[in-house]
Amino acid sequence: MGAQVRPLVHTAVLTTEVITMLEPSRGGQFIDCTVGSGGHSRALLEAGASHVMGLDRDNEILPMAAIRLEPWQRRFELAHADFRNFETVLDQYGISSIDGAIADLGMSQMQLNGEGRGFSFRRDDPLDMRMDRSSGETAADVLRDTSEAKLADIIFQYGEERYARRIARAIVGTRVHEPLHSTDQLAALIRRVVPRNKHQRIDPATRTFQALRIKVNRELDGLDQFINAMCHRLRAGARLVIISFHSLEDRIVKTTFRKLERGGEIALRILTKRPIRAGSNEIDSNPRARSAKLRAAERLA
Repeated sequence: MGAQVRPLVHTAVLTTEVITMLEPSRGGQFIDCTVGSGGHSRALLEAGASHVMGLDRDNEILPMAAIRLEPWQRRFELAHADFRNFETVLDQYGISSIDGAIADLGMSQMQLNGEGRGFSFRRDDPLDMRMDRSSGETAADVLRDTSEAKLADIIFQYGEERYARRIARAIVGTRVHEPLHSTDQLAALIRRVVPRNKHQRIDPATRTFQALRIKVNRELDGLDQFINAMCHRLRAGARLVIISFHSLEDRIVKTTFRKLERGGEIALRILTKRPIRAGSNEIDSNPRARSAKLRAAERLA
């Protein structure tokens, strides 16, 4: 891990609530499916977890987690893996079942602010948007190769953007003469074609950038299968906690938990009939927590 490590600036959300739900004071094997810089894993280890397996698809962030968790180096392992591939990692480490799991589906501050990542329109960067920059198509690839109709569908479905068709038409019209390769280019294009009134609080580019990020990283693909597979790996009495940051993810989590609770191969109990939200004190100190929604379920048998 010879690359220079950026400062740890990310604060994990709803950490107290995660610990309350997962009860690591009992000890046992836990898995942090989106370890990031290690905030939730550190809290689990501090609270008594015997061992934490941490995964992240962003290989650039794992060195930060290693530094943060170094005091517990005998009690954790880190692996470069998409959370949906957690079973492969558990099998590689000989872990058959677990005592608790956490998946924080949000972006980290290091990703949003990282140079060259392209997630934010607040700085001019290449249109990359990949959480794992070692493979896959970039946002620029999507904008270059996708038809106008499909682009409109992506922006509408994943960004819930009412002006999706107008934006897609402008993208296709622009790329005929000049490829879209930077965040400034794309944000400026969107701001030109999307009407904005004085009461609008968010930047007109926000929803389109979200849509492209979800598309590039396949954020919704297989989320329901992940939840189902994870619940099957839980020991009786173990719990799964998922933190989402937009309605599309939260809807999948809620629906999948309900299906598993109502019938299936395992007995599951939903612990959060409504999602847990951050309190005002946490939001004041960490504004990112404002959008976080925590849902949890327990395997009964």
